[in-house]
Amino acid sequence: MRLALRLAAIVAGLLFCVPLHYLWKLFRARSIWPQIFLGYAAACCGVRVRIEGEPLKTRVLVAANHVSWLDILVLGGAAPVVFVARADVQDWPLVGWAAGLNDTIFVAREARSSVRGQADTLRQALEKGRAVALFPEGTTEGGAGLLPFRASLFASLFPPLPGVRVQPVAIDYGEAAEDLLWVGEEPFGTNAKRILSRPGTIRATLRFLAPIDPHAAGDRKALSARSQEEVAEALGASAAPGDPL
Repeated sequence: MRLALRLAAIVAGLLFCVPLHYLWKLFRARSIWPQIFLGYAAACCGVRVRIEGEPLKTRVLVAANHVSWLDILVLGGAAPVVFVARADVQDWPLVGWAAGLNDTIFVAREARSSVRGQADTLRQALEKGRAVALFPEGTTEGGAGLLPFRASLFASLFPPLPGVRVQPVAIDYGEAAEDLLWVGEEPFGTNAKRILSRPGTIRATLRFLAPIDPHAAGDRKALSARSQEEVAEALGASAAPGDPL
């Protein structure tokens, strides 16, 4: 019953927000409805979000740790961000379509030969003043721990863009984290069903950390490593050696 009610509430919210989203687009206005829906969907899933720090809203690359698909709901509901996602997500039923509504940037992370093109796509969004969020671990396989941050997409910030900064964000679910993990061979549907059926509430803390100036970092590898260290410190975790890519 809990699963059915939560799904019904999420669908109802989607049906309410999508027409308004298209109306905003019709008038060429930047739509507020993806952020409203993501925050609402997080609440429907039982998540109660507490924000620490001040999220930047424009000209920022948000770099956060990745625990669960819930990260997208809690982070997207807290700040007006567009996400960077794996290219295959675009083909997921309903999920890919919904991600497209929020101007998600789809990249083929496994294709090293396309790194420069991916960075250019991301750079264009930042040049337009967008707040772009990515999960530099590239996977939830690290669970509640912290995997190395991939440096490749930080290349979008070099040469540095005027006024664009990186804001590390630590997503902390506290004791509930172990119940939310999406690791191994567990299908998305099975994981979603398990979380949506979970009784009680989930306390999520989003720590928006001090922004980093890419000029001061020096290069993409140093910027990636510093972002990882900031998130690790906020989570009380150790920072694994960074990805050299």
